[in-house]
Amino acid sequence: MVNEMSTLPTPEDLLAGICETRLVAIVRGTDGGAAAKAALAAMEEGFRYVEIALTTPDALAAIRTVRAAAPAGCFVGAGTVLTAADVADVADAGGQFTVTPALASSIEESARLGIPVLAGALTPSEAYEAMNRGATAVKLFPASIGGPGYLKALRDPFPGIPFIAVGGVGLEEAPAYWDAGAIAVGLGGPLFGDAGSGGDLAPMRARARAFVDTAAGYGRRSPAEPAR
Repeated sequence: MVNEMSTLPTPEDLLAGICETRLVAIVRGTDGGAAAKAALAAMEEGFRYVEIALTTPDALAAIRTVRAAAPAGCFVGAGTVLTAADVADVADAGGQFTVTPALASSIEESARLGIPVLAGALTPSEAYEAMNRGATAVKLFPASIGGPGYLKALRDPFPGIPFIAVGGVGLEEAPAYWDAGAIAVGLGGPLFGDAGSGGDLAPMRARARAFVDTAAGYGRRSPAEPAR
């Protein structure tokens, strides 16, 4: 077993870190070894929170690899975590947070074990239910269905729910989601392209730097200054 509970970020610390960086990277590919290399490359370019989807072949081995080699202050989690058995596997592999695409039993199991969980939801009822089940934050997925306007409307009755916008969010769209109240955006294809399946890492690294620079610039701007 790689993971020790003492090395897990608390849900509060994970949430604070994601709020600070505004970014979560999502690796999903056809090769676990390539996914691990892509995840580490993203961390080297400034991403602190990277999830590897369990739909990726050998995803657990990839999580172990990243956990062992991650730069200080970086965290690796697992995506598409659906069951209690998935949570146990992720914990054994050293995963430091879990992510779900929907309301799944893995939410309660992660919370029971003290593992921060970003729970997938789309509707008001689902977002409310996710937090009641123990979610650290709600992954609004797929965010592109309603766009930033939908997120803003969703936050009106739930100003205390931390939302991460995921699905169809690229470099151009990210500031609008931050403006609408997202604490962060989750980036899959627009960041990694085919890197998780063995594609060239160089353009992925360039995109990673652009996302990190955009997020940092957003954090420095005046609250009254519009996104550009």
